[in-house]
Amino acid sequence: MGPEGRTATHCPYCALQCGQWVGPSGEVDARDFPTNAGGMCQKGWTSGALLTHPQRLTSPLVRTSRTAGFAETGWDDALTGVAARLAALRAEHGPDSVAVFGAGGLTNEKAYLLGKFARVALGTSQIDYNGRFCMSSAAAAGNRAFGVDRGLPFPVTDLDDAELVVLAGANVAETMPPLMSHLTGARLVVVDPRRTPTAERALASGGLHLAPRPGTDLVLALGMLHAAVVDGHLDLSYVDDRTTGFDDVWAIASQWWPERAERVCGVAATDMRTVVHWLAESTRRYVLTARGAEQHAHGVDTVAAWINLSLALGLPGRPGSGFGTITGQGNGQGGREHGQKSDQLPGYRHIADPAARAHVAQVWGVPEPSIPGPGRSAVELLDALGRPGGPRALLVFGSNVLVSAPDARAVAERLDALDLLVVADVLPGETALRADVLLPVAQWAEEEGTMTNLEGRILRRRRALAPPPGVRTDLEVIAGLAAALDAPGEFPADPRTVFNELRRASAGGIADYAGVSYDRLDAGEALHWPVPADDHPGTPRLFTERFGHPDGRARMLPVDHVEPDEGTGGGFPLTVTTGRVLVHYQSGAQTRRVAELADVVPEVFVEVHPDTAARHGLADGDLADVVSRRGTTTARVRCVASLRPDTVFLPFHFGGAGAANNVTNPALDPVSRMPEFKVAAVRLEPASPGRNPSDGSGTGTAAELSPTGAGRSAR
Repeated sequence: MGPEGRTATHCPYCALQCGQWVGPSGEVDARDFPTNAGGMCQKGWTSGALLTHPQRLTSPLVRTSRTAGFAETGWDDALTGVAARLAALRAEHGPDSVAVFGAGGLTNEKAYLLGKFARVALGTSQIDYNGRFCMSSAAAAGNRAFGVDRGLPFPVTDLDDAELVVLAGANVAETMPPLMSHLTGARLVVVDPRRTPTAERALASGGLHLAPRPGTDLVLALGMLHAAVVDGHLDLSYVDDRTTGFDDVWAIASQWWPERAERVCGVAATDMRTVVHWLAESTRRYVLTARGAEQHAHGVDTVAAWINLSLALGLPGRPGSGFGTITGQGNGQGGREHGQKSDQLPGYRHIADPAARAHVAQVWGVPEPSIPGPGRSAVELLDALGRPGGPRALLVFGSNVLVSAPDARAVAERLDALDLLVVADVLPGETALRADVLLPVAQWAEEEGTMTNLEGRILRRRRALAPPPGVRTDLEVIAGLAAALDAPGEFPADPRTVFNELRRASAGGIADYAGVSYDRLDAGEALHWPVPADDHPGTPRLFTERFGHPDGRARMLPVDHVEPDEGTGGGFPLTVTTGRVLVHYQSGAQTRRVAELADVVPEVFVEVHPDTAARHGLADGDLADVVSRRGTTTARVRCVASLRPDTVFLPFHFGGAGAANNVTNPALDPVSRMPEFKVAAVRLEPASPGRNPSDGSGTGTAAELSPTGAGRSAR
C-alpha cells in the first residue's frame, strides 16, 4: 500500500503497462516506473472512470428468449445452468462441441487457468484467443529466427540511448505514447502508408517517413537488404559467427535491387539506401516491428524480412542495438505463453510435443492422453461455430469478437448459430449483448495477479478496491464452472495459488517462470523471463551470447514478395487499411464509454485523400459507405492531404455500421493464422439514406439489457 492509502499497480491497457497509483475510491494517478517514467496517455489517466461506470455489469444475466432481453439470476443458478448445458452438448456431440475464446488482456493466472479449464474440465481442443489478431505473426517469425518469442528481448530503457530507431508499421505516438519518451534522442524512420503523428515525429527528428503501398513492406525490406549487401554494409563476421541461411536469403534479395523494389512498394530507392547507411553507420540502432508489418496474409514472411535485414547488419544481441516487436495488448506477451493459444501449453510449450505434454499432465494430475491436441486458430474457430462438426457452444472471456475479428457480418452469423453463448465481461459490449448468459467480472483494479509486459518483465497487478457486490473474478468464474462440471484436478480461485501452479507448469519451458514469486515481485525485483530458479536474477537481455536454437545461431529464412490476398479492381479501386487512434483502445468497449475520450472521437471516420474524395463525390465531413466484397462500413469523411491517393484508413474501435471489420478480409497467414487486417479492396460511395456510423454499435444501455429490450437475432 502506497501513500494516502493508494495501491501501486499498472494501467489496464497496452503492453507498456505504465505504473499507476489507484486510490481507495478508484482515482488514478501516474506512478514512476521504467516503462513510463511517471507519464501516462489519456487512456491511462481516465481508466478509473470505468470502475464506477453506470453500465457496469453487477449481476449474472440470462436471456429470457431468443429475441428478448435479459433477466437477472443468481450465481449458483447461472453456473449450474451453464455447466448443465455444456455437459449435455459434450455428451451428445463430443468435447469439441464446446469452445473457449480468451484474450491478451487476461492476467497470466487467468490465461493459464482458462487453458487448463478447456483441456481438463471440458476436454476440448477448441480454444484460442484474440492475441491471434495481434502478435501471432511476429511470434511465429521470432520463434523461427531466434528460437524464442519475446517482444522486446531487451528492456525498454535501452532505447533511451539509441541513435537510430526504425519503426516498421508502428504508430507508437498514438498507440502507446509514453514509449515516445524513450525515443526523444533518436533519429526515427517510420514505415507506414499514412503520415501518422509518429511519422511526423520522425521527420522532426531528422529522419524519414517511408510510405509503402499497403501490403508491400516485405519488398521494402528486401530492397534495403540488397542495398546493405551491395553498398558494403553487410556485417560478414557477425553473419558467419551467429547466423545460418544467408546464402538462401541473398538468392532472393539479390533480385530486389532498390529501383525494382521502388516500382512495387513506392518508396524511393534513394531513401532505402539512406536508411541502410544510417543503420550501418550508427552504433546504437534498433529495428522494431508492429501490427502494420504483421497483420497480413503473409505477415510472418514480412517480419522475417525485417529480421533478415537486422541480422545482416549485426543488430540482434549486440550491446546498444537490437531487433524487437512492440507487443500490443496489456498481457499480449504473457497471454500467449501459458496455454490459451490453440497449439500451446504453459511455458510456451507446444501442445504436440510429447515431453511438454508429459510435464504438464504431471502438474495437472491427469493422464497425458487426456490432454487434447492442437485446435482451430481464432478465425477458423469463429468460422466453425454452429456448423456441422464445429462447436455448438462458446465461452468468451475478455474479448469482443464481434468488433475485433475480420468480416464482422460472418462472425455475427456464426454467433447466432450457436446453441449457447456465454460471455464473461465487465461492460456489455457488442459480443456480450448477443450472449445467452452474461457473467459480470472484476476489473484490473479489483483483482490480484501478474502481467508480462512488452519487454518480458513480469509485473504485479494489485487489488486496490473491492469489486461491486455481485461481481466475481474470472478465476472465480472458471473455478465455479469447473466445480459444477465435476472436473478432475484442481481449479483454485486464489491467484497466488494459481500462479504457484503456473510456475511449476512453466518450469523448463522457453518462458520459464519457475523462479518468479509474488514475494520477489512485491519486493520490487525486476524479473524478465526466463527465471528458472528462486535465486536466478532473470534475463533482461536475450541473445547476448547465443540465440535460442540448439546450435546457438539465428536462422535467416528466405522470403519473397507475394501480393496481398485481395487486389483492387472489379469495382473496388481503393485499398483500406485499419489501425488505432490516440484516445481509443482495441474494440473500444471500454474507451467509448469514457466521456472525455468519446468526446474527442465520438464516431468512426474514414481518412481519404482530398482528390480521391472528390472523384467519389465526397467532401470533408460527409458520411460515406466504405464497401468491400464482404460488407459496408459507414464513416465520416476526413480529407487528409498526406494520405496516399490509392489508400483509405479506418480505425477499428467501433461496432455496428461503423465497424471497420465489416469490410476486412479474413484471409489467413499460412503459419501464424493471422488475418489480413491491413489490406482489403474497397470503393467509396455517399452513405445510403438512413445509415449512421453508430447504428447497432451496442453500448449496453439499460434498454438493451432489460427483458423487453433489444436482443440477439433469432436462431
